[in-house]
Amino acid sequence: MQNWLPHLLHLSDPALPVGAYTHSNGLETYVQQGLVYDVNTAGAYIRNMLEYNFIYNDGFFAWQGYLAAAAGDLELLLSLDEECTALKSPMEMRQASQKLGLRLLKLMMPLTKHAFAKEYASQTTGHYCLVFGAYAYLLGVPLEEAMIAFYYNAATGMVTNCVKLVPLGQQQGQEILYSLLPLLPGWVAKTQTIPRELAGRCSPAFDISCMQHEKLYSRLYMS
Repeated sequence: MQNWLPHLLHLSDPALPVGAYTHSNGLETYVQQGLVYDVNTAGAYIRNMLEYNFIYNDGFFAWQGYLAAAAGDLELLLSLDEECTALKSPMEMRQASQKLGLRLLKLMMPLTKHAFAKEYASQTTGHYCLVFGAYAYLLGVPLEEAMIAFYYNAATGMVTNCVKLVPLGQQQGQEILYSLLPLLPGWVAKTQTIPRELAGRCSPAFDISCMQHEKLYSRLYMS
């Protein structure tokens, strides 16, 4: 067994107590508007989110965070953090990304002693995607495997939200997740070919749904 595998399983565990379960990433708006209402629309929502939004945003920045940590380039990592903040237009999505990142930092720092992580934590607003990428490198996880785990973590979070909000049966949720597994390597490969100038490419409907979520009459999720 590879020595890094247990660390990757821990880092990408959806049950890691960083608070991800409190955020729907705008899904709650789609459900209340009647756009996501069954297993087919839920599956389409998740696939579209991962392929047309996540790749250019959190997926891209997780990859860049890994590379910055691999180069030991703290200045670059902090610059990516500022860029990520600027590109996340919806307030609640920006805050959620930072809250999750800071919680992950606070969770991991006492467990693993890395001077690079300590210095980063002292200066950053801590977007989750960047923290994940940086720690994946610091824990010795190969880039490809780290990125697949990152996409898997995102997919499971979206499936869990759909099961709760649509709602769906647990079996239906697992059927959606299982259908996504063969797509993960392709999305990871595509992430690593994105031109630098397309980082943060906007998905207007997603941003609008996240902004609308801030003013929903009733909410189960923070974002």
